[in-house]
Amino acid sequence: MFMITQSEVKNRLLRRMPPTAFMVLSRKMERVDLTLKNVLVEANQPTSHVCFIESGLASVVAESSDAETVEVGHVGREGMTGYHVLLMTETSMHRTFMQTAGSGIKVPVHALRAVFAEQRVRDMLLRYVHCCETQLAHSALANARYSMHERLARWLLMCHDRLDGDDLPLTHEFLSLMLGVRRSGVTDQLHILEGLHAIRATRGNIRVVNRAKLEDIAGGCYGLPEAEYRRLIETPDGAGETSGQLG
Repeated sequence: MFMITQSEVKNRLLRRMPPTAFMVLSRKMERVDLTLKNVLVEANQPTSHVCFIESGLASVVAESSDAETVEVGHVGREGMTGYHVLLMTETSMHRTFMQTAGSGIKVPVHALRAVFAEQRVRDMLLRYVHCCETQLAHSALANARYSMHERLARWLLMCHDRLDGDDLPLTHEFLSLMLGVRRSGVTDQLHILEGLHAIRATRGNIRVVNRAKLEDIAGGCYGLPEAEYRRLIETPDGAGETSGQLG
């Protein structure tokens, strides 16, 4: 079994982890393929491992007692699944699974909590928790105050931030989950963005043809959580820029 080195990892949290802590953690790391629909966190079940995603896109989904579901978060190479364990909570009410296949690095929860005792590790990972909560708050804001096509533009930008290239392999099923609407309503929203020359949609794929236009359409519902991530995680001195794509 080959040891994973910090210089080769693509996950941004692992790349910014103090080298001594990474070395300790590397003894427990396992690089894994993450297939489509692979469940990384099961709702209301003890979480034994977290996953630092290196490629692909995971979706965090909330479900009501009468089986209504909506996506409440994305996880890509900027983050990790199961951040509730950092708050000393064994389970989550949300389910996390892969919406786009990729790869990641699995770490046992007990190993992560061991290095979490180091001040610099704890500070960075709790800042990441803060960024996730900020993203969730802005999702609620977007759902309450912005139109459907503005919200769709925001979600597509979030996917674009986390995936390589301009092709987003997103199904209508996933888009309906993102927007909290029926699948039949997704096509209308895609036509609006296509008519504004921001995207080109085909079966199972959305190509971003003009990111700047997509940002204009999303307006104020996109950008602030991304800037907060850069300020707290990407920039070592905590003084990052205030707009633009995830680092």
